[in-house]
Amino acid sequence: MGLLAALLLAVFLFWRIDSPRVEQVRSDLLDRVVPSFDWAMRPVTRLVGVMENLRSYARIVEQNQELRRELQQMRAWREAALQLEQRNAQLLDLNQVRVDPQLTHVTGVVMADSGTPFRRSVLINVGARDGVQDGWAVMDGLGLAGRITGVGTRTARVLLLTDTASSVPVIIQPSGQRAMLSGDNSPFPLLDFIESPDELRPGDRVISSDDGDVFPAGLLVGEVVQGRDRRLRVRLAADYGRLEFLRVMRSRPVEPVPQTGSLILPLQPIEPPADAEPGATGDDAARGAESPDEAAATTQQGASDG
Repeated sequence: MGLLAALLLAVFLFWRIDSPRVEQVRSDLLDRVVPSFDWAMRPVTRLVGVMENLRSYARIVEQNQELRRELQQMRAWREAALQLEQRNAQLLDLNQVRVDPQLTHVTGVVMADSGTPFRRSVLINVGARDGVQDGWAVMDGLGLAGRITGVGTRTARVLLLTDTASSVPVIIQPSGQRAMLSGDNSPFPLLDFIESPDELRPGDRVISSDDGDVFPAGLLVGEVVQGRDRRLRVRLAADYGRLEFLRVMRSRPVEPVPQTGSLILPLQPIEPPADAEPGATGDDAARGAESPDEAAATTQQGASDG
């Protein structure tokens, strides 16, 4: 034990000497000793590889089970959605509800991402030649992504909902409250101008509103979440990390009604019959249009009174 302790102390002191010659000796020693220990490290390396494979296999099994559970849930939701769709179609048919036709769209490819710390926008390869107009809504595969803010002949610029210049009117379901979705260059835009914030819950569905004729109503925006600053925000349904294809929704202009009376049709004047006198009013014409039997009865009644 004493000899072993002395040897270890000598190695420690030798390794602590700061000298170019000693450093060269240490390098030569490592070059000769370390490669000869590869045969001893191979079992350890293989054992580590086997352990990693077992861990990855366990993770794959867990993911497979989770995917199976999600698939079963999705099948149940699919059946429920089909039943609700059929019931909704029957109720609409019974009530003779007039449903607006679905919005048409034109799909474009994202050409460039001009996002900066102060501006969030992208360029797509559709423009005026495709009928795109300024202000139209833009969606990805699922949710609302932004709106058109500049149109060229072959390209158009899309201002994303996360930009500070973006403000979109929305409706929060199921409470039906209206709010304003304002971007602040963060992945979760803010909800402002809420009537009753206490009635909102995380997970509530957020859809677009047609207030101000900015967007068509009913487009999916996302769901309500509460940020770290305790303010209500929206987790967007659009996947901003994979914006490859965008759909520009063609919005139809709504018929304007400037005055309240425009909703009620004006009363049509009563036209006098053809055999009435030219100067007779409507009442006179009505009285003049009495049948001969009614005239005779009126004369007989007057004679009896006399």
